[in-house]
Amino acid sequence: MALHHISTSSELSSLHEQYSYVVVDCYADWCGPCRAIAPVYEKIAEIRSLPGHLAFAKLNVDDGDGELAGELGVSAMPTFLFFEDGSPVEVNGVHKLLGADMTALDSATASLHELATQRQAGGA
Repeated sequence: MALHHISTSSELSSLHEQYSYVVVDCYADWCGPCRAIAPVYEKIAEIRSLPGHLAFAKLNVDDGDGELAGELGVSAMPTFLFFEDGSPVEVNGVHKLLGADMTALDSATASLHELATQRQAGGA
């Protein structure tokens, strides 16, 4: 599965247990920039997902009264969060991307894909 839809901290924890790296797209249905970048994120997830190593998730910040989004400190949409082994990780100098910056998202996910590929090969 290229894209995981999550709404609870237990669903996110489950992804952390199954994957070394996780990218989470925190979005809202009413958010124009979120809708604009959604097809790009979905394509990136399709291309760069690595079973057991790199997962891509979507979190609707309005699901569950926004509880998980609040726990993650999300206050703007879209926000893309990066995790390694269940902890926030800095990618290309940032641990999260704010806004629909397609170039930055592509670059960050390419970097994570490279790390995940190295780990898959036993190099990390």
